[in-house]
Amino acid sequence: MSAIARVGATRRDETRGPLAPAALACMGIVFGDIGTSPLYTLGVAVKSASPNGEIAPEAVLGVVSLIFWSLIVVISVKYAILIMRADNHGEGGILALLALVSPRRAKQSRRRAILVVVGLVGATLLYGDGTITPAISVLSAIEGVKLYAPRLDHVVVPLTVVILGVLFLIQRNGTSRIGGVFGPIMLVWFIAAGLLGLGGIVRSPAILAALSPISAITYLWSAGPLAFVVIGGAFLAVTGGEAFYADMGHFGPLPIRVAWFGVALPALALNYFGQGGLMLAEPNSAVVLDSPFYALAPLWAHVPLIVLATVATVIASQAVISGAYSLTQQAINLGFLPRMNVIHTEGREIGQIYVPFVNWTLAAATIAAVIGFGSADALAGAYGIAVSLLMVITTLMATFVALHWKFNPWIVYPVNGAFLAVDLLFFASTSTKLLEGGWFPLLIAVVISFLMLTWRKGGEVMDGVRLEVRERSQEFVERLRANPPSRIPGMAIVLGRMAKGVPLALSHNVKCNRVLQENVLLVAVSTTEAPRELDENRIIVTPIAEGLTRAELRFGFMEEPNVPEGLAEAMARGRIPQFDLGKAIYYTGHETIIPSGRRPGLSRWREAIFAFMHHNAQRPGAYFNIPGRQILEIGVEFEI
Repeated sequence: MSAIARVGATRRDETRGPLAPAALACMGIVFGDIGTSPLYTLGVAVKSASPNGEIAPEAVLGVVSLIFWSLIVVISVKYAILIMRADNHGEGGILALLALVSPRRAKQSRRRAILVVVGLVGATLLYGDGTITPAISVLSAIEGVKLYAPRLDHVVVPLTVVILGVLFLIQRNGTSRIGGVFGPIMLVWFIAAGLLGLGGIVRSPAILAALSPISAITYLWSAGPLAFVVIGGAFLAVTGGEAFYADMGHFGPLPIRVAWFGVALPALALNYFGQGGLMLAEPNSAVVLDSPFYALAPLWAHVPLIVLATVATVIASQAVISGAYSLTQQAINLGFLPRMNVIHTEGREIGQIYVPFVNWTLAAATIAAVIGFGSADALAGAYGIAVSLLMVITTLMATFVALHWKFNPWIVYPVNGAFLAVDLLFFASTSTKLLEGGWFPLLIAVVISFLMLTWRKGGEVMDGVRLEVRERSQEFVERLRANPPSRIPGMAIVLGRMAKGVPLALSHNVKCNRVLQENVLLVAVSTTEAPRELDENRIIVTPIAEGLTRAELRFGFMEEPNVPEGLAEAMARGRIPQFDLGKAIYYTGHETIIPSGRRPGLSRWREAIFAFMHHNAQRPGAYFNIPGRQILEIGVEFEI
């Protein structure tokens, strides 16, 4: 691992700022989800352990101990210490892992095909997470109104819908202007949560017995079949842990670890123990059982606490939504989704990009979840199963990466196997809620995974078709010499998907219009398995004939594929001849796909889906940031 890890670490050190500001900033992006889990986790878990409505002291001690040690084992050891070491040049996340273990240029095999499917399912589970997290987070915050004013119970769902609607509505403007305050607000949130928890511990110091894992083990052993359900409820405390890895590229691992061990973990532990202490002190209180987090606060602090919790959950939701945009951009660049309209907003971190289609699809699904489930408790079942399965897949992919980097299998298998066993236990326990809402995020993941695989396979079929009909470079040159077209001054830049043969847009233009610019540059845009391509490797130039040159522009999967900027950079480095970019003509193909079912690889109904996705994909010129006035599209029809 060390070679790649050193490259990533070096790049992070060069681009990230001082440790303290980075640690503060990551609280608002990385810890938003896991930081708001105390709003609902202990209440859900203890209710699962108390089917008759009576709170047993041993159940409280067992559940609090289970939550605490889950934070230690799953978040602190697995994610913060181990998983974050498996970086792709400093970037984390499922697609970054997938790019490492299954490169696009690698020889295809059954094992790689399985890895791609597993990795895609893991990636699409983040869309399910992106749907449920805003719903359960904001809903649980607003439900504090019921404790303060029970008669306002009927406004909880409408108010949640309004807040979420406004949140999705403002995405178009970007959040960089307010992103700087996310970290300080979450710091205030963690301090408040820790102080509230400290008060609960003072009321019942006996809760500190839950510091021992024996409390959890003893309770689960005696609970029988009920233990399985309790484990599923306690798992909600670690949801959001996947953000440690997914957002690692923003800050680097050190600020995340410092913020977690220095602020977030102590505050969360204090709050969970405080809630447990309150339950021990008031075991017969229905209010405490329904909302132990808000019950920790005195009555006068309920309204400010509800406001703070709402802001914190909006921040958590914003981080998840922005993560969905970033995931979509990565998937497009890696060839798993068709080109979409990706709008780059101001700012470097959160709010950097905005994807309208993803935004409004998430908005519709999230608001539907709020209205359909109606409460945070009901949403809890839908929430845990997606995240637990994602953790299983992350552990599996990290294992393959460790083996790929030649780590000692005698170390990799026992360590990762132990974490996998814990992940599988959590997944099995949350699966008991499959029919109670767990199907919702899984359905989202299955549908998007199917579309991704269809697009990927359709792209491979289309590459084969293009190669069949494309002229070879030398044949094209010989045809020009035998029957030369009229040559006009200027530069023609011809975009093509592959760095082989001559794009149909060029050969059709010469055949039909009998005209060609004096200088022609064949440009193929490719995406590498690294998040950012090094400047010296950005372009590969191959002369074909006088006035005819091939150039392959390479971009990392986290970069914006800006063709004019790439060509300007290549000219500045002397890789290609100087010309006026503002006067060049860009030739692109406007492809129409007709599904016929004649080619192997896709059934006809999947061909129809691929053709529909291709038809609605963003035009190449717009996606590659080419000025519209310089584009000439040539229509081409393919039958597959």
